[in-house]
Amino acid sequence: MLLIFILFISLDSVTSYSGQEKGFLQCFSSHLEQSNQTSQVLITRNSSDYSSVWKSSIRNARFLNTSTPNLPRFIITPFHVSHIQSAVICSREYGLQIRVRSGGHDYEGLSYVGEADVPFLVIDLFNLRSISVDIENESAWVESGATLGELYYKIAEKSKLYGFPAGSCSTVGVGGHISGGGFGTIFRKYGLAADNVIDAKIVDVNGKILCRKTMGEDLFWAIRGGGGASFGVIFSWRLRLVPVPSTLTLFSVRYTLEQGASRLLQKWQTIGNELNEDLFIHAVLEVTDAKTVGVSFVSLYLGGAENLIPLMQESFPELGLMRENCTEMDWIQSVLYFAGFSTHDSLEVLLDRTTQFKGFFKAKSDYVEEPISETGLDGLYKRLLEEETSYLILTPYGGKMSEISDTEIPFPHRIGNLYKIQYLVTWSIEDESAKHTGWIRRLYEYMKPYVSKAPRAAYLGYRDLDLGRNKNGNTSYARANIWGLKYFKKNFRRLVQVKTAVDPGNFFWNEQSVPVFPLK
Repeated sequence: MLLIFILFISLDSVTSYSGQEKGFLQCFSSHLEQSNQTSQVLITRNSSDYSSVWKSSIRNARFLNTSTPNLPRFIITPFHVSHIQSAVICSREYGLQIRVRSGGHDYEGLSYVGEADVPFLVIDLFNLRSISVDIENESAWVESGATLGELYYKIAEKSKLYGFPAGSCSTVGVGGHISGGGFGTIFRKYGLAADNVIDAKIVDVNGKILCRKTMGEDLFWAIRGGGGASFGVIFSWRLRLVPVPSTLTLFSVRYTLEQGASRLLQKWQTIGNELNEDLFIHAVLEVTDAKTVGVSFVSLYLGGAENLIPLMQESFPELGLMRENCTEMDWIQSVLYFAGFSTHDSLEVLLDRTTQFKGFFKAKSDYVEEPISETGLDGLYKRLLEEETSYLILTPYGGKMSEISDTEIPFPHRIGNLYKIQYLVTWSIEDESAKHTGWIRRLYEYMKPYVSKAPRAAYLGYRDLDLGRNKNGNTSYARANIWGLKYFKKNFRRLVQVKTAVDPGNFFWNEQSVPVFPLK
């Protein structure tokens, strides 16, 4: 077995490797021999498929310029958990950092690019994506390399009366999504994806496989919303499935500023989080073809239109919702709709792991605790009109999210939040990157008086390196405290305590990983 693997490596001209890299290769191949594994799971920079594998899950063209980022020395594509164990053990022994990629949607590319001169490898989990759905026990085991689309497809294969409260983008990887929190169209009813984790399996810094029982409740708490990559390699999750009705109702209506959109948005700010937990209405702001701002109110209701219409007439009559605005469907059809497909498409489209978006983007996030004033909104509209390829997604909180304690898991953004804002700008020409990123940073600065304070909170799932980063393999607790409090508020200190206990040497590091306490 070892001979086969060494022949594979020799094709890449092993003499071109540093001593550190040679040591890793010898260590890794030795582990493969001992575990009787024959799969060629290691891709080097000299491999013919290195570029295609590295690029395969990149969802943001900002990180495709291979001349600028520090690229991984190796890519590990495990077929078995033993490959992950070997990668962790050998990386630690020879001083290589590890990045873990499940779906590649990391907004700052931290799962596949790194700081200059810090050698690292990527463990790409796309081969570990098995899903076992147990309808009788209302649960599923899902490997981290699966996508949300694959998870939803597998649930629908077994039953149309169960779902899972996670995101709408079908190509997002399960691993990163859940470990950062994970929300979707039914989170006001059932909470976050991370709120519905029953168990998990992780490879720790020592290469050991741990489950909930053996990792202990502190680590289990930390990986559900605290960013799994700070603590180990989470390769499987047991999820609690949630019941959904046979009929759901969707509507989407849009008004421009000239049609009274601002008045409707002001009303939405006061009632969006107070609506019945079965009703989700988010607002999307964007520049229309007519060069004005349009506000779309897009809703999913867990029930039929005959119940939705009177509910809307009572709570939001200004929207003027009519029966003809509503479309009834089942749960999996709503998944198709919010993923950008037709509700009449074959469910197989959810199995496509390639994203339709191929351009550049930059995103930021905020939480809003008090309605933004009319003056504040007017200034926002003015700035949106400066950038035609931008949009804002306003996601209402309340419901179940206000009932769960802000310390139940590391995700702290619960009661007291009216809604979350995602700011997003896209572009297609690399030379325009500075222009567009500059615009979104100015918009973010403008919004400061209107959003949460002390700290100005942010969502880990929309990773934002503007908030600060760890430098060159070192983690400053004081530096990390800046963005740590934004993502986790008072839960940050407990995360640091868990990190210090399970990974005191700070092996699992990235630019915004949870730090360890300073040595005394």
